[in-house]
Amino acid sequence: MTVDLTGGLPISREDVLVDRPADPAFREAVNIWLEDDLGRFSFPRIGVEPIGATWDEPAVQANMAFADGRVLLGTGRGQTRTRLDEDGRPTIIGSGPIEFRCVEPFRRWTMSFVGDALATTVADQAAGIAASDRRVEVELQVEMTMVVPPWIQGEMGEEARRLLENGKEGSFMGGDRYEQLFTASGHFRAGDDQYPFDGRGLRIHRQGVRDTTEFRGHCWQSAVFPTGKAFGYIAFPDDDDGTSSYREGYVFDGARMHPAEVVEAPWMTSFEPHGGSVPLVLKSELGEHRIEAVTTCTTAVPGSEQTAKIEAMSGGQPIGRDLFFHQGSARYTWDGEVAHGMIERSLPADLVRR
Repeated sequence: MTVDLTGGLPISREDVLVDRPADPAFREAVNIWLEDDLGRFSFPRIGVEPIGATWDEPAVQANMAFADGRVLLGTGRGQTRTRLDEDGRPTIIGSGPIEFRCVEPFRRWTMSFVGDALATTVADQAAGIAASDRRVEVELQVEMTMVVPPWIQGEMGEEARRLLENGKEGSFMGGDRYEQLFTASGHFRAGDDQYPFDGRGLRIHRQGVRDTTEFRGHCWQSAVFPTGKAFGYIAFPDDDDGTSSYREGYVFDGARMHPAEVVEAPWMTSFEPHGGSVPLVLKSELGEHRIEAVTTCTTAVPGSEQTAKIEAMSGGQPIGRDLFFHQGSARYTWDGEVAHGMIERSLPADLVRR
């Protein structure tokens, strides 16, 4: 059976914006989470995010995490790159050291990072110790092959659609957004260390206005397995008064996407960067799916420093609460099959036990 990797979206939806938006708050974001199949390292968010107000100097973020606890950070702003390819099509988005290129819509993308990054450790990050001034030369070249149709948020259930269309949750998402799982091959150089690798990951493309003023935490996981089956979900914590918030997921059986209820999620009431248990349970028309998981390669930024980073990436919006952010990878086990995938979680810093 041939899988429609467009998910019904028009090919033009993969095009990037060329001209500065009229609305200074309108943004575009392309980012990936990428995991080494051997579990040696991961890239828990590499992204470019131009916003109307600073269109020619887009924000960039590059997290690089190793299984031994080392972390490299390539975050800041850079000069924008041309968005038109050799054929005049808007297929390129880049800034500073990062460039993404759409080779074939919904099927093939490339990404490169050529620059340097600050050296630190996840232990220092979690303790709130600033990164040193030591910089490491980095080169990363990746070829990505999409293997699961895009998941369009709000397409898996009426309640999810209602919340995204009418509630603050839609503002958190930032407009028209979808994500797509892929397999990858690439080459990673960090200083003198060279790592050819095969891997897998998640690509996100978003266009719209994002308002994170009331953002108060989340839980987000996904992975694609060697047989082709996959899962993904995003969940926001309920409001303080008990009002239910957005929670939506899916399972992919290798041929078709099935809407899934988020039964259990590993809310970040505790944080263990390596070997921490982060299992989840989803329920679809196929049954209940318990997926075991442990953290592997991790980055973490606690409290006000993370709040400031979110504000910088979102155009200077105020954030109501200091958040502890965990961006990393996990080793997932589902019905005996193993794969590395992404995990991102956050909660108010005073609720997280470390």
